[in-house]
Amino acid sequence: MTDIIDQLAGLAPGGTVDALRRHRPATRDNAQASYDALFTHFDEAHASLAERAAIAQFVAILHDDVPVGEHYVALNRRAGDGALVSTIATLAAAARTTGPYGEYPADGPLAPESVVGPRFAVDDEVRSVLGERLAAALEHAHLLVFRPRESSVAALAALGDAGWSTDGIVTLSQLVSFLAFQLRVAAGLRLLTTKDAA
Repeated sequence: MTDIIDQLAGLAPGGTVDALRRHRPATRDNAQASYDALFTHFDEAHASLAERAAIAQFVAILHDDVPVGEHYVALNRRAGDGALVSTIATLAAAARTTGPYGEYPADGPLAPESVVGPRFAVDDEVRSVLGERLAAALEHAHLLVFRPRESSVAALAALGDAGWSTDGIVTLSQLVSFLAFQLRVAAGLRLLTTKDAA
């Protein structure tokens, strides 16, 4: 059975790192099941495959992960159109930064840990290409990746105002969370593979 993390990490069957992954079959199977639930076997009523693929491409490029980015570019191309793929790629490359950033409440105990950083917003020209729903989703994804401490009721309300249902907002949040996990696991496995080959 295809395992997406094995693919993204470039694991060779039968290798040392492959054997390590197979020591935890439940973890491996659950990660694949999460991918399938988000991208293969799902109800499109609240978030279409085209929206999911575009958001995933955006998040992968924000993380500067080429293999994962290429996977979601291909998925986005199959789900949507070439113009959207190109728009997302350009937008994500321009939106890439470091972080995490964000401000804690000024009167709270964590206020000294606030870090000022850039805030991402889709401009009107690109918004007209993406549509309000997808533009809002990308802004929210950027918030979750780089400014998670500023996630708030107001941020969720902005998604609702853009046409996202409650179930769609949950799916979007799950998608960004899963990608953060998938990207880190794939990158870590690639590093282990490189060390194993040395």
